[in-house]
Amino acid sequence: MRIYLFTLLLTGLVTFTTKAQQTLSGKIAAAKTQQPLIGATVSVPGTPTGTTTNSRGEFTLTLPFATDTITVSMLGYQVKYIQPDTLLNNALILLDVDARALQEVVITGYATNRPIQQTAASVGLLTPKELERYNTTSIVPALNTIPGVRMEERATASYRLSIRGSSLRAPFGVRNVKMYLNDIPLVEANGTLPLNLLDAGTIGRIEVLKGPAGSVYGAGTGGTVRLETVRPTAGESALEIGSMVGSYGLKRFTVTASTASETSGFLVRYAKQELDGYRQQSAMDRDAVLLTGQFYPSDKQIFTFHTYFSDLYYQLPGALTREQYESNPRAARQLNIDQKASLKLQGVNIGLAHQYQFNEHWRNNTSLFGVFSFLNNPFTMDYERNANQAFGGRTQTTYSTLLAERLIRFTLGGEFQHSFVNSRHYQNKVGEPGKLNFDDEVAADQGFVFAQAEADLPANFILTLGGSLNFLQYDLTRVSDADTSSNYLNRRPFNPQFSPRLGLLKVISPQLSAHGSISAGFSPPTDAETRPSDGSFNTRLQAERGLNYEVGLRGNALKQKLAFDIVGFWFQLNETIVSRTNAAGIVVFDNAGATRQQGIEAAVSYAFIQDSRKPITLLKVWSTYAYSHFRFREYRQNDSDFSGNKLTGTPPHVWLAGLDIESKPGFYANITTNYTSEIPLNDANTVYADSYFLVGARGGIRRRLGLKWQTEIYGGIDNALNKRYSLGNDLNGFGGRYFQAAPGRNYYVGLQIKYLISK
Repeated sequence: MRIYLFTLLLTGLVTFTTKAQQTLSGKIAAAKTQQPLIGATVSVPGTPTGTTTNSRGEFTLTLPFATDTITVSMLGYQVKYIQPDTLLNNALILLDVDARALQEVVITGYATNRPIQQTAASVGLLTPKELERYNTTSIVPALNTIPGVRMEERATASYRLSIRGSSLRAPFGVRNVKMYLNDIPLVEANGTLPLNLLDAGTIGRIEVLKGPAGSVYGAGTGGTVRLETVRPTAGESALEIGSMVGSYGLKRFTVTASTASETSGFLVRYAKQELDGYRQQSAMDRDAVLLTGQFYPSDKQIFTFHTYFSDLYYQLPGALTREQYESNPRAARQLNIDQKASLKLQGVNIGLAHQYQFNEHWRNNTSLFGVFSFLNNPFTMDYERNANQAFGGRTQTTYSTLLAERLIRFTLGGEFQHSFVNSRHYQNKVGEPGKLNFDDEVAADQGFVFAQAEADLPANFILTLGGSLNFLQYDLTRVSDADTSSNYLNRRPFNPQFSPRLGLLKVISPQLSAHGSISAGFSPPTDAETRPSDGSFNTRLQAERGLNYEVGLRGNALKQKLAFDIVGFWFQLNETIVSRTNAAGIVVFDNAGATRQQGIEAAVSYAFIQDSRKPITLLKVWSTYAYSHFRFREYRQNDSDFSGNKLTGTPPHVWLAGLDIESKPGFYANITTNYTSEIPLNDANTVYADSYFLVGARGGIRRRLGLKWQTEIYGGIDNALNKRYSLGNDLNGFGGRYFQAAPGRNYYVGLQIKYLISK
């Protein structure tokens, strides 16, 4: 009898144990790159049961007993807690980078793909978390959180971008700053970049490389901005719609479809945005379509592509005098109203890129691109119609090897672009083209070759040495003229310019590094500057040349709760191009001798809580500060000597701070502040824009409803204190018209709904 009971008990125990055991399998990859993570840990909390992933990121785990939670972790990534049932079908698990671990935040600029802790340069980075602190109708407030970067909005959807004081003089778009979209050069044929073509909601990541980056990106004294569009999530097919309404007639609608597997991914997004505008004559209407995709034919190669189309219209209210601005900041200049000043721009950007890893030593990245756009721009006295086209390519080959067990990397490449613009200028007859004034054709060939060497040295030093040789030529042809009907050609070649860069970094510890660099930059005048709207050919305008020195310290402390990045720089710019407005309201340009630009930039954050298991999963404070001591060195205009004056358009102090809160139930809140000191508005430093202090907030809740639905409801307020300030001033404005009033207090609310077709 005892033997029978013991046998029955043993049989039951074995049966129970067998039923409790589960064999699970899956693959772990990085959420951003979708590349497998080797050595990631899969375990049961509080027990010795666990395993690690192999060279393909795969794992198999046998559970000896029932559990409702499995932990997936890896150094530098956020811990993920999942249910065992999700692993029954060999699931793909994606880990997000832990923003606290600076040594794991990879910077893709400078062709090195090194962690930011090992990058010998001043770099600003915006991930989706930083971008989502603000209203997705514009990237202006998010970019302005990077110290040393200033983005302005002169009119609704009319943007101007400056890095350390560069390109504030640009009357339209962005110049003197190189920009790339998904590693594809993003530029218009006339040498400027209309940022307003881009819908902020399509941007998923931004890297800003400050100062000359001649070793990899060629001409440009301001810096380089690398934009990445949103990408589909691996292993997921989904449909998503979003809607937003807000003050001053804001209406926004988006719809997105995406699908992705281990070998490919596609995403298409349509965005519609309308705004009546804070001021008179400041309405806007934009339609944008993004199609992007990736193919992974093998472990060695990646194909990516994007097509971006935008149809944009916005009105131009014009600048106000101080008296008009203080009396009624919502007013527009009467001449702009009478002449129906506006801008309509249709453009498409197409890019195709291929990455091939030949073996463990050799890798090549090659991209081809095309840009096409059409511009209609009735202004106060002039109606401009442009047809723009540009095409080109970029390639770089990298060789990596070990020498005395230390990494050595060599990069060689080049970039070329041919552009053509047909620009016709008419008299403006109340928003319609009148008599032809002149018809110009502008062709430009520009490009550069570059080389870079990078070496790990003894004592944890990293040395980078590189340079680029830049070429540029303009052909300016006047096809017809209202007065002479004669044809004539102006050819403007620029002598090849060499731009070197030297960087040295010391890894003091895994949590601290120091860096220094010397770099030179070359920035030729754009078509808009050599051929302003008054019909003249300013062929005497010289290219800018700059030399930059900088040192910095970055790292983290207190168990990675505290992160900091401090940089000091000294930049000297020769043949500085400055702008002024003539009596007809047309912006013209001159070289202004030289400027000296010195400054300090700092960013710091402290995460009181960053733990996905707690009710409050994130509680973080952050702050950035930029001090700019920018002065004209040698600048004379007629009988006036402006040497020693403050550089026009640059505030000496900019300080931002904020608070980020996230909770396990899905509630979140972001509170932000911005203090900007007074800004000189003319070269004589006799007129200043007042300082301002802004407060904004955004909050909402993200929830999953069942297995298929994800929702987000949010709302926010900008300029909560209803401060009057001017953002995007007209520098050296004729007739005292300097001020472009920014919106007062405004609100918005929105809803996002996502349906998971498969996962």
